[in-house]
Amino acid sequence: MQTVEIIRKKRDGNDLSTEEIRHLIQGYVKGRIPDYQLSAWAMAVYFTGMSTRETADLTLEMVRSGEQVDLSAIEGVKVDKHSTGGVGDTTTLVLAPLVAAAGVPVAKLSGRGLGHTGGTIDKLESFSGFDTSMTTEAFVRQVNQLGLAVMGQTADLTPADKQLYALRDVTATVDSIPLIASSIMSKKIAAGANAIVLDVKTGNGAFMKEEEQAIELARAMVEIGSRIGRRTVAFISDMNQPLGRAIGNALEVKEAIDTLKGDGPADLTRLCLALGAQMVILAGKADTPGEAEKRLEDAIADGSALELFRRFVKAQGGDARAVDDPDSLPGADVRLEVAAPSDGIVATMDAEAIGLCAMQLGAGRERKGDSIDHGVGIVLSKKTGEAVRRGETLATLYANDPDKAEQVKGRFLNAIEIREDPVKPPRLIRALVTEEGVQRL
Repeated sequence: MQTVEIIRKKRDGNDLSTEEIRHLIQGYVKGRIPDYQLSAWAMAVYFTGMSTRETADLTLEMVRSGEQVDLSAIEGVKVDKHSTGGVGDTTTLVLAPLVAAAGVPVAKLSGRGLGHTGGTIDKLESFSGFDTSMTTEAFVRQVNQLGLAVMGQTADLTPADKQLYALRDVTATVDSIPLIASSIMSKKIAAGANAIVLDVKTGNGAFMKEEEQAIELARAMVEIGSRIGRRTVAFISDMNQPLGRAIGNALEVKEAIDTLKGDGPADLTRLCLALGAQMVILAGKADTPGEAEKRLEDAIADGSALELFRRFVKAQGGDARAVDDPDSLPGADVRLEVAAPSDGIVATMDAEAIGLCAMQLGAGRERKGDSIDHGVGIVLSKKTGEAVRRGETLATLYANDPDKAEQVKGRFLNAIEIREDPVKPPRLIRALVTEEGVQRL
């Protein structure tokens, strides 16, 4: 099989066979196909796309390139959740114990963050001693005993995806829908889930800036799941402003604890209930979103979700006392309030710019090797559509460097627009994408 002929075939807009895709991915991982040829193929895909069958074949080849986690020893239907990323995206910290408390086993493989704030593991490491390094056997045992475990992703999971992404990153082929969809879904499938719930963000703080783009990506991933035998649904949710009010690792943990108590921000609570309800339905624990949400609301009201979170933190070596005393989590020496420069309504928030403000304070990483300051970040006092008076606090910056805080203050103000005219906040949940199609919400 000639690699150059496969590249030419895709360049001309023709579908590749399963065997041709296998030849490309296996050959690249094993070093038989050089970077420049796979780069040429990726550029051909960027311009001519891939069919649903091709994308599913690519996904499976990336899954087969490395380790696959066997969760068959865990009782019940295992439902995974994935977000395409955003600012203040605290959903996993709330969803995992909430869904587990509703009787759905949550076996989550997570990673560290690169960007605005840390990933799920970074956030959980705000609890002193929290450890995600465990054997698969211990991981499975904890899920069966407790209903919830979070383990760090191993380097052996989908190595083909890691190599291909690094290549795409330097060849301007990252934003290709088939390549994005196969990258995300390969990791979810390799992680052993029976069903998958996706949260695809759209807006100025998301990778997919336009709603139709986000829907296209969601449809591609749902179709992959369907072809590979994993029930998959996707929400399209707004990221034209940060989700919730906290941006930063320990700050987001505190907000997650508040949400599990029933005192969290309305938007974070609403999205978690919507995502969680689909997880409960896919696990066969409820028939309708209303019934599923009632189970989740009951788990918040009776304290079982918070109690499960407490037990989960303790089981993985973390100081669970911080669940009841969140002020004992890492903090910051400097608290700088950002005052509104005028009266009016918060009209727009540049979520990406606000995320970069948090990263500048030390909450995130620019490069993989960067360290994270768990105590720093931003807490928003005002969001889009809310009234503000001149001098009133828009946000509080948490920092351990006074000079950085002052620098970020001006940058934050540039990310906010205040107008006199009333403004409607953006719709939080835009659509639900299933095998049956797109339901606008």
